[in-house]
Amino acid sequence: MKLYWLEQTEADVPVENDWLSTNEVVCLNAMRFLKRRSDWRLGRWTAKCALSVHLDLPADARAFQKMEIRAAASGAPEALYRNHRSALTLSLSHRDGIAICAVAKSDVKMGCDLETVEPRSDAFVTDYFTPEEQALVARASAPNRDRLLALLWSAKESALKALHAGLRLDTRSVIVDPLSESFHIKGWSPLWVRFTEGGSSADQVFHGWWQRVDNIVRTVVANPQPEPPIPLHISAHFFDNASHWKPVAC
Repeated sequence: MKLYWLEQTEADVPVENDWLSTNEVVCLNAMRFLKRRSDWRLGRWTAKCALSVHLDLPADARAFQKMEIRAAASGAPEALYRNHRSALTLSLSHRDGIAICAVAKSDVKMGCDLETVEPRSDAFVTDYFTPEEQALVARASAPNRDRLLALLWSAKESALKALHAGLRLDTRSVIVDPLSESFHIKGWSPLWVRFTEGGSSADQVFHGWWQRVDNIVRTVVANPQPEPPIPLHISAHFFDNASHWKPVAC
């Protein structure tokens, strides 16, 4: 199963809002806090760029105005074009001025996530991780502990998004196995996540991929099992068409 992804930063987002749909402008104007507004705009921009490339749509403000990224009843993002729902599954994540959008066909359960590698306490491990995961962390060397925790947490977030549940579910209901870290395909390493619902004998298994670049861990999981994520490339022609959009300075 093919899965595509695109990453953007706050520096890529235009200053103006003329690329947002009417409903998106209303939603943005209702937000009080600058960080919330910035994160929300970054997520919408990244998703629209991904859709523009994936669906071979024009890269200009008028085309972007006809796209709308909204939350479905489950809370998961869904894409509309000309008021019609696109036959795609989307997942979004943002962290520290970076956003990722993963795209797959509509009948796929899929989620993606970004996490920063940073120190996390022993109490965090005890509260949010299963005994199996706690054992993994305990065996990790001190230099690898923070990276492993970022990976496990990110994979949990991705799986909970694929389940359309988010943190409404106990994070210990999903168990992450990073598999072999020595195995790489196109810069990604495999993982899987098992979801065990209380009282149910039928587990759901999500296969996925992870990578670390600099201080950011990226994960994506899906069912059915995906191939390594395929990057969507924004061509120079895209930026030529969008030349009147002046990006925000870092």
